[in-house]
Amino acid sequence: MYYIYLLESRKAVGQHYVGLSSDLKHRFAEHNAGKSPHTSKFAPWRLVTYVAFSNKRRASDFERYLKSGSGHAFANRRLW
Repeated sequence: MYYIYLLESRKAVGQHYVGLSSDLKHRFAEHNAGKSPHTSKFAPWRLVTYVAFSNKRRASDFERYLKSGSGHAFANRRLW
């Protein structure tokens, strides 16, 4: 399975992150341990939601969409 996940910083109000991983538990732990340069300064993180896909390409397409302008609007209305 491939997971698109949405994180929200517990430290910095309003900081969000959208990612893709095949091992959600491990990747979430890495974010909170400061092992990702893009998210380390806003740790700790809380997992807001995730969506599971059996197809990697569809997961990647959905992640790309969530990072687009219309995807941000969708996520703000429905996922955060």
